Amino acid sequence: MKVKDFMITNVVKVQPDTSLKDLLTKLVERKIGGVPVVNERDQLVGMISDGDVLRFIKPIAAKHVNLLLYCVELDKVLSEDIIPAQLERPVKDCMRKTNLITLSENDGLEEIVSVLSQHHFKKVPVLDAERRVVGVISRGDIIRYIVSNWIK
Repeated sequence: MKVKDFMITNVVKVQPDTSLKDLLTKLVERKIGGVPVVNERDQLVGMISDGDVLRFIKPIAAKHVNLLLYCVELDKVLSEDIIPAQLERPVKDCMRKTNLITLSENDGLEEIVSVLSQHHFKKVPVLDAERRVVGVISRGDIIRYIVSNWIK
């Protein structure tokens, strides 16, 4: 069995200049946790997840040992609308750009399971020879395949 035999081909993608607000809207509407980031040729340039966005927009970056100082800073951050301003920023500001793990359409089941389990990813983009995103494969896809083929 190859990736191309059961990958999801209707892939939700964004471009690097997509705002975080538009990204989060897509994630909520589609009930997904992350998407590939592609250039104008549909080639993978990054990955972005809801966790990446949360880490990026966190209201307070510094650690505080004094609760009073923390409360003062938190009040300042919230009153200045820092989070809404962060949501206007482009995806490229917080997407993962390096060490991207991908699969090929012709990778086999063993490779898929190895990548998903070793890296603890929920889904992995599938690329063609030109690095265009042609699909995604998820842990759920693998589990459904295992159940339908080996559990009766």
